[in-house]
Parts: sequence; C-alpha cells; structure tokens
Amino acid sequence: MTLPKPRRALPTPRRSLPKSRRPLMRRLALNAAAIAVLVVMIFPVYWMFLTAFKPTRDIQAATPTFWPAHPTIEHFVTAINAPGFWTYWRNSLLVTVAAVAFALVVSLLAAFAVARMRWRGKSAFVVAVFAAQMAPWEALLVPVFIIARDNELLDSLAMLTGVYFMITLPFTLVTLRGFLAAIPLELEEAAQVDGCSRIVAFRRVVFPLLAPGLMATSLFGFITAWNEFAFVNVLIIKDQGKRTLPVWLSSFRDVFGTDWGATMAAASLFALPALLLFLFLQRRVGTGMTAGAVKG
Repeated sequence: MTLPKPRRALPTPRRSLPKSRRPLMRRLALNAAAIAVLVVMIFPVYWMFLTAFKPTRDIQAATPTFWPAHPTIEHFVTAINAPGFWTYWRNSLLVTVAAVAFALVVSLLAAFAVARMRWRGKSAFVVAVFAAQMAPWEALLVPVFIIARDNELLDSLAMLTGVYFMITLPFTLVTLRGFLAAIPLELEEAAQVDGCSRIVAFRRVVFPLLAPGLMATSLFGFITAWNEFAFVNVLIIKDQGKRTLPVWLSSFRDVFGTDWGATMAAASLFALPALLLFLFLQRRVGTGMTAGAVKG
C-alpha cells in the first residue's frame, strides 16, 4: 500500500503596492532626494549670510545659533569701509561686463556661421571649439603669463579682459549654436520670401527666438568671469589697484584677523551681484522661448 505524496505548499504571494501608488511613492522618493540635495547645497550660503548678520559675541559663542537673535549690519559697514573695496568692485564689474559683451557679439556671429552656413573646415572648427571648452584653463596660466610679460601687458585690465573673453567664448559659442540650430530655418526663409533681407530676417525673426540663449549664456559667462581668481592673481602683480574682488576677498581675512563677521559680510557682498543677476534672468530664460515664438 503506497501512501499518497504530500502536496507542496504553494508559496505565499508577496504583497505588492497597488499600481496607482507606485508613481506616488517614486515621486515622494525623488522629491525627498531633491530636498536633501538642496539643503546640502544651500546650507553653506545660508550660513555665510547668517554669520554676516550675527553680532561678534554670537559668532564666537560655543553653542551655534541658526537665526540671529540680534541682527546687525556692522560687519557690512566694516567690509564696505575696507581699503580698496570700491576700487576692486569697479574693476571686477568693468572687466566682467566687457568680456561677456565681447564674447556675446563674437560668438553670436560665429554661431550663425556654424549653424546656418556651409563652408570648408566647419567640422574641424567645431571640434576645436569643443576641445577649447573642455581644456582646463588653469593649464594655460604659464603660457598666458609669458605672453603678457613679453608684450608688457602685466598689470593691465585690458589683458585681463582679453583672458576672460577667451575663457567665456567657447561656452558661449557652443550654447548659442545649439539655440540657433533649434530654430527652424523655414522661419527665416519665409521672412526673406516676404521681402526681408537676411540681416532684417535675422533681426526680426531669429533674434527674438534667440533671446533666451543670449540671457543664459550671459548669465553663466558673468558668473564665470566674476568668480575667476587664478588669472587675476597671476597677471596683476605690482599694481594692486587693478585687482578684482576675488583677490581682495582672499586677503580680507589677513587684514581683519579673526573677524569672521566682516569676512562673511565681504563674501556676501561679493556673491550678491551674481545672485541678483540669476534671480533676474532665470524667469526670462524659461519663458523667453515661448514669447519669442509667438512674436516670430
């Protein structure tokens, strides 16, 4: 007599989330990761501004506070009254604005030639521009210094402007080329059929659509030139009155010793122009393409 074989127990099915809840859980996880990244990135900036408004006794206290109980602007007054502050501010603004403006004009013309025209050597030119953009600019410190020294251009704001122009030009050209390539050529051709010349068609049809690209490139070019430290520290040697804010900020602690409040106030004043420019342009970068398309 043979006994019947025992039946194997069926595996208990795993409980899974309903399909309707999976996108919600994924969205919550992504939002939590985004908030964590935001906190990590924004906390140093918050601490800088917080320290700038704290009284000295709160900065030196053993227990840190995350909100100034008695905010003060004495550190900003100390930073503004420091020797050379307005001179360095003027130098930074002059050099940065001039370099970004020249880079926008030259890169706009070059991007139009690359995106709209056919000519021999265009592929090699684009590869060279990409290579120049990927190259670390710090590797050019010695050659640029030798060129400036041999041509008697040390301690010159014109030389510093040319270097910043060289730094911002490849990125500006690549970005504007992408924006121009995204604009349909048929819009420009339709304007020419209606009687516009190529220049008038570009100004009335293409340029409004290109405004977001110009704003984006000017923003990143301004931030790059405004924060640059290495070249100005190498090219401006003897004439201290022609240095810019990054170099002044690097020596600010030596001047005021352990006055961290004044140091953080100076750093806040240094970061303020780039921050205000970003807040002013970031809305127009997102909405400019749609507005330009309607106008075109």
